[in-house]
Amino acid sequence: FREVSAAKLQDSISKGIPIIDIRRLDEWNTTGVVKTSHKLTFFDATGKYDVNNWMSKFEKIVKDKNQPFILVCRSGNRTGKVGTFLDEQMKYKNVYHLKGGMRNWLAQNRKTVK
Repeated sequence: FREVSAAKLQDSISKGIPIIDIRRLDEWNTTGVVKTSHKLTFFDATGKYDVNNWMSKFEKIVKDKNQPFILVCRSGNRTGKVGTFLDEQMKYKNVYHLKGGMRNWLAQNRKTVK
């Protein structure tokens, strides 16, 4: 499980690496999302989650445990938890997350789509 910079994430878009934004609808509406992102909320507003439901949707995007993918959240905190889970418990081999999350992305004046 590793961090990637905003520049590396930008490069990954052109390579077709799946980007999975695990934030909530209200967050997507406020900031937009990184182009090509799959919107797949993990935690609800109270911090609750349904791992089985989330995994069934996630596995339609990431079909192989060796396939690289990048998780995105607001600051990197939630993706840290989800990424560790996918790496250590679910045994995915190429788990990445955006260092500093969308805060970092937006601070660098990088584009989003609504």
